[in-house]
Amino acid sequence: MLHLRFASVFSPIFAAVILVPLYLHAQQPTDNQPLPFMNTALPTDQRVADLIGRMTLEEKVSQMRDHAVAIPRLGVPKYDWWNEGLHGVAFSGYATNFPQVIGMAATWDTNLVHHMGDTISTEARAKYNQAMREDHHEMFFGLTFWAPNINIFRDPRWGRGQETYGEDPFLTARMGVAFVTGLQGDDPKYLKLISTPKHYAVHSGPEPSRHQFNVDVSPHDLEDTYLPAFRAAVTEGQAQSVMCAYNAIDGAPACANTMLLRDHLRDAWHFGGYVVSDCAAVADVNTGHHYATDMAHAAAAAVRTGTDLECGFGKGQAYPALVDAVHQNLITEAEIDTALRRLFTARFRLGMFDPPSSYAYGQIPRTENNSPAHRQLSLQAARESMVLLKNQDHTLPLKSGVGRIAVVGPTAELIQSLQGNYNGPPPSPSYPLNGIEKRFSSSKIFYAQGSSLAEGFAMPIEHTALHPASGSGNGLTGEYFKTKDLSGKPVLTRIDRNINFNWDKVIPIKGLQRDDYSVRWTGTFTPPAAGDYKLGVRVNYCYACENAEGFRLYLDGKVIVESDAKHTGERGAVIETSVHFSGVEPHTIRLEYLHGSGSAGIDLTWNPPAAALRDQAVDVAKQSDVVIAFAGLSPSLEGEEMPVKLEGFSGGDRTAINLPAVQEELLKALAATGKPLVVVLQNGSALAVNWAQQNANAILEAWYPGEEGGTAIAETLAGDNNPAGRLPVTFYSSLSQVPSFDDYSMKGRTYRYFADKPLYGFGFGLSYTDFAYGNLKFPTSEIKAGDPITVEADVKNTGTTAGDEVVELYLTQPKAFETPIRVLAGFTRVHLGPGQSTHVGLTLDPRSIAQVDAKGVRAILPGEYTVSVGGAQPGDATSIQTGKFTILGKAELAK
Repeated sequence: MLHLRFASVFSPIFAAVILVPLYLHAQQPTDNQPLPFMNTALPTDQRVADLIGRMTLEEKVSQMRDHAVAIPRLGVPKYDWWNEGLHGVAFSGYATNFPQVIGMAATWDTNLVHHMGDTISTEARAKYNQAMREDHHEMFFGLTFWAPNINIFRDPRWGRGQETYGEDPFLTARMGVAFVTGLQGDDPKYLKLISTPKHYAVHSGPEPSRHQFNVDVSPHDLEDTYLPAFRAAVTEGQAQSVMCAYNAIDGAPACANTMLLRDHLRDAWHFGGYVVSDCAAVADVNTGHHYATDMAHAAAAAVRTGTDLECGFGKGQAYPALVDAVHQNLITEAEIDTALRRLFTARFRLGMFDPPSSYAYGQIPRTENNSPAHRQLSLQAARESMVLLKNQDHTLPLKSGVGRIAVVGPTAELIQSLQGNYNGPPPSPSYPLNGIEKRFSSSKIFYAQGSSLAEGFAMPIEHTALHPASGSGNGLTGEYFKTKDLSGKPVLTRIDRNINFNWDKVIPIKGLQRDDYSVRWTGTFTPPAAGDYKLGVRVNYCYACENAEGFRLYLDGKVIVESDAKHTGERGAVIETSVHFSGVEPHTIRLEYLHGSGSAGIDLTWNPPAAALRDQAVDVAKQSDVVIAFAGLSPSLEGEEMPVKLEGFSGGDRTAINLPAVQEELLKALAATGKPLVVVLQNGSALAVNWAQQNANAILEAWYPGEEGGTAIAETLAGDNNPAGRLPVTFYSSLSQVPSFDDYSMKGRTYRYFADKPLYGFGFGLSYTDFAYGNLKFPTSEIKAGDPITVEADVKNTGTTAGDEVVELYLTQPKAFETPIRVLAGFTRVHLGPGQSTHVGLTLDPRSIAQVDAKGVRAILPGEYTVSVGGAQPGDATSIQTGKFTILGKAELAK
């Protein structure tokens, strides 16, 4: 017997951003007479000047928006500037999905990050080249990438911190430069892609107020913490673009901020590229910050300050008012031309007006996309990102021949917690459960979802509750039709273990097309216990575009949830209905998915009684020799400005940093069975897992590990991969240790200014082997300010297992104005076999040695410096070498 109560509950999934890709080569004007700007023998600046000189004011303004329209009379193709690639090409179909950026940072491997950047640019070029061959100009198939995100992850509550390289300016700068140079390539004439470091600057939440808030940042914190990574990306990485942020700094919106865009970016750092606004940030100059009286004044202020390109849509557009601004004498056409020169210089350097056969990047084939070599690199990155936080009594690696393994937890088989945000869908993701089943194939594997991610959050129905129409096995029978209304014969019939699909801009199976197809899943649903459930459907959300999705969910032959293209829920929200089950008998279930156009993908969800899932998990734990519990978060909970309102989560940010209560209750119940408990975390931000640290046998931090994450996790549990990742952020024990979220002062924040004891420190990570340090050396004990300093040391693997070691060098500086407790000033990752030694030399950058005073002036100060070299911060590692040197004199450094 079942009773239905309809409800519409929004359980958000990460909203993809979108907007526009491009065109590649300019077409000749209709009279077929070549114009000078098409002459590849001319210098780029002459070609650009010729093209701009032929445009009307209205045509010029039309090129200053992310969706730059075509100018047919000049043969200028349209171009969409918006593309994403933080950890893989996003929103343009199948692509290699690397670990989320916070996981990339946990590798502490700049060579690997550079390689990933280069691979991402190869796949982007492959997609772009193919799109141009097909005369295809869809969103996100361009060459101007809004990555990396090099904001400082100053507070664990920020939902977008997962997109960053962590809390440290030095680590962020090194990773950022590696990624920028990987994206942009090394050709002396042509850019492979354009990299756009973001969000410039002083930007890290809260998400709900980002369009209005102002930061009165001190000159010290600005120069000491918030700007160094941007400076490095521009001066060292030669990034050709920068994105200005939503927020205001010292009363001036970032996209109209003279201090940021002129004094620092153009004058001090000699930046010659273009600045693009975050989406609707120029409109915010008027509507959010009330800095300008109308859109014409907002647009004029942004362009005059140095924002060359606007991303905007709907009411969030300002640059269409630039024509009026010129007529009102708010800005001159010459200032418009300056922005146009920067924008078209970028397009020419990308080869968009040259034959693709004339340069190597124009010939990269589509077969490079998600190639076996690229997937192998993703696996390597996932392996290197693993951080071992606890390993009591050498619980890990698991002993060979373990007979029965319980795999439980809400992230063990969840695509979102593999992918992270700003991602492309991987074609064959390796879930943690899949990885364990494959690696431990001789063991008996038991699985239970165990809990939802958070109370009230809808999860994909676990495969054990679904059975195909044939009655055997798990999952549902899926029939795939090449029509959008389930008509005709299915192209393919198969068993789908889970209905948890991301098909954004992909063809799900051979024989379909990207648009206008349908799928029908049939079988039975068996509730694990009697009680009140919610069953529902969630489809992928398409940001700033039109989705054409419909679905119908049937239970026992009756429609219980349905939607059409006009009512798919807010930003990927689940639409669900309440159902009461009086027993555990199977019920027929059918889901019909009708895809027209836009972003594709669908989840069949449930929200069962917490006790029902927890009891299942305890049952499988009791049958096992060891329990592996997968816990953590999802980009559906933490991310960019989302309508999330659940306990511990609000608007994309977090209001609590502990593991959600429903998951902690699961861990406690599992531990009560007396079986060894290994906790694997998947998350994009620090979790205060205090109970697990006290009670679990081992804890492994896996982040959002990318498409090969399940394989890497299983290899690490088995000992095939010796974990060597290090935390790029401090894991605080509670929010009581952290200042207010909207306080941008660095006092009491991050390892540099946090004097209390954290749960796990920045730079922390364990290994399956041991390392020892010795023979610390400096060039001399007294060094003149500004002279180069190279610190040398020996590192030895004193254990019996081969492994990587991350050598971390910290400086304790003479006390001055707000001197950090210590600063990271060098690092390298090395591989050593058992008993093997190596000699490392780390050259200290003068900017790392220097300190920033109250006025924001950076200088190397005289006095005694303490150097600590080891596998973590002093106090967090068993083997640390320390030494001292003295700097004579003072050297002031450039801004």
